[in-house]
Amino acid sequence: MKRSIGAKTLAFPTPTWVVGTYDINGDPNAMTVAWAGICCSVPPCISVSLRKATYSYSGIIENKAFTVSIPSEDHVKETDYFGLVSGRDENKFKATGLTPVRSELVAAPFVGEFPLVLECKLLHTLEIGLHILFVGEIVDIKAEESALDENGDPDIEKVRPIIYGTGSRSYYGIGRDLGKAFSIGKER
Repeated sequence: MKRSIGAKTLAFPTPTWVVGTYDINGDPNAMTVAWAGICCSVPPCISVSLRKATYSYSGIIENKAFTVSIPSEDHVKETDYFGLVSGRDENKFKATGLTPVRSELVAAPFVGEFPLVLECKLLHTLEIGLHILFVGEIVDIKAEESALDENGDPDIEKVRPIIYGTGSRSYYGIGRDLGKAFSIGKER
């Protein structure tokens, strides 16, 4: 029997992404987000939700662009740090030793050491209570060669992305392969 636990921000899994922006002075900034995901196939789009109070919010509004750097498990500490402090107070790239890389396609930096990067131009904003939902069209994806499969697509087991557990407020790695999508269901 299921028990009601109320309306909460619980969904599994949520990604752990690092959103890159430039601030009003043109300095690189980044923040960790979990309220995010794919939201459209054509054009390819993602959404991220930020509070107006974040320093990154104004960077996205000002530049009409953002990046999403997808960290591997190797950078969980740095990824967490990006969500702990504000870019108003500290240069997070200098503090972590990670490299801000200028996108050639959008007015936003990405994290050079992370295996996968989505470069996005801002399409829409929607105010939803405490958060603003940003919809960005993916104009390019950059991936480390070592993170690609034999077809040239990112391989989740090579990227080793970080998953956020909303209830436990902990980071997790990915699990094992359970079967091919759009295929395993035919084996009833």
